[in-house]
Amino acid sequence: MKKIAIISDIHGNLLALQKVLEDLESRNISDIYCLGDLVDFAPWGNEVINLMKAKKIPCLLGNHDERIAYDLPIIPLSHHSEKETANRFVAINHSKKYITDENKQWLGSLPLNLELSVPTSKVNLNVLLVHASLNSNDEYVFEKDNKERILQELKNRQINIVCMGHTHYSYIQKTEDIWVMNVGSVGRSKEADRKATYGIITFRDEEILPEIVKVDYNINAFADAIYKSEIPDNGLPPKS
Repeated sequence: MKKIAIISDIHGNLLALQKVLEDLESRNISDIYCLGDLVDFAPWGNEVINLMKAKKIPCLLGNHDERIAYDLPIIPLSHHSEKETANRFVAINHSKKYITDENKQWLGSLPLNLELSVPTSKVNLNVLLVHASLNSNDEYVFEKDNKERILQELKNRQINIVCMGHTHYSYIQKTEDIWVMNVGSVGRSKEADRKATYGIITFRDEEILPEIVKVDYNINAFADAIYKSEIPDNGLPPKS
């Protein structure tokens, strides 16, 4: 039996990441992969990157990482209000200003996807890691979406499970013996409980057993750090 952990969308939230890593250590899971979006929206972008490098956690290039690494223009999103758009510009420009050149170069070196072959006692099981979708690091794939095209490509590539992030909503689906798993967001969950969320996959013989894990962290301390920084407090509860 083998277990791996999949984390994603830390978005500079060092406090949430530290709690997730503590939780993984308590479970004796050392094989950890990150699906990207290490930076933006919380003030610890450099610290998150440095921790990933120190832990030697393989990471993918998320869309936010790509924008910071290559200084790409910020394009307004149609589903954002005028205030949300303004706050997004400020938050991303904060990362562009404070992420070190060394860390920007490191982000730019990250791959867009990663395939794993996990040996079990009977067969090798194939895992595909992406940030957002099979062919993009900026496409939203929600639980309710039709996945016929995705499933056909996974079948053609002999992938048993695909893991993704980007939406900040976690879910697990199984169709025709192929698993689709969104591991949610460690640092900026959009789910009602706002907990740090990640995924664990257990491989046992020919079985794949995915699960979503939620971890408490000090959201008040996180909010205080946002209030004290140059980053807008968009989406946070009113300051007490």
